[in-house]
Amino acid sequence: MKALHKAALLGVAIAMGAVTSASADVTKIRWGTEAGYKPFMFKTADGELTGFDYDIGNAICEVLKAECTWTEQAWDGIIPALNARKYDAILASMSITEERKRVVDFTGKYYQVGYRFVGKSAAGLTIEGLEGKTVGVQTGTVTENYLRAERPDITIKAYPTQDEVWLDLAAGRIDAGFANKIVVQDGFISTDKGAGFEMFGPDYTEAKYFGEGTGIAVRKQDGELKEAITKAIAELRASGKYQEINAKYFVFDIYGE
Repeated sequence: MKALHKAALLGVAIAMGAVTSASADVTKIRWGTEAGYKPFMFKTADGELTGFDYDIGNAICEVLKAECTWTEQAWDGIIPALNARKYDAILASMSITEERKRVVDFTGKYYQVGYRFVGKSAAGLTIEGLEGKTVGVQTGTVTENYLRAERPDITIKAYPTQDEVWLDLAAGRIDAGFANKIVVQDGFISTDKGAGFEMFGPDYTEAKYFGEGTGIAVRKQDGELKEAITKAIAELRASGKYQEINAKYFVFDIYGE
């Protein structure tokens, strides 16, 4: 068993050494994203990508004078596809967490907001009153991780996309949803299907579960790309371009402290 373990470790080390030499080209960035997270990334009526993340990604490429392309990927496979070199960086409102940092690296944050529960206004739901209720979340997210760790008294229903959470919540098939509070407001409450719903409870921001803000994920060997994107985000903040994009979607600065 020890010999097999050493061989396995040697294989991993050789593989990591092989890919480390293949650093990403900063002049060409292939973004990976998931397009069901309004207003950060979603599709127009004619099927085109749009949203805050999309505009930020394109602005980063303008700063770096890089050629940008976008690839859509289901959320549950978005990190494996990055490490399989399907694209160079994930720009999809991904929280920077310790668990994810074990398999990818992150740029500095490009925004940071809290997470909220949402339910029917008439139901008068409270955080304590969620015991025995069914709460919908997107699978593989920080909200799912939090509920599984901290709320064993809740029935958790995980969905491939956030839009599916909203569909079942509006239809009464679940009691509440849990997501980024801007996504709750813009992606659900402000829409026709969200009429009669409201957020309840506090903002959830605990770093243990909700991370150190929202960043852009890159492969661990792509340090040059990580640093270039981090610097580009800072330049967008300094030039006012970030604030211009922010104001297009939000009434307050979502960058955070």
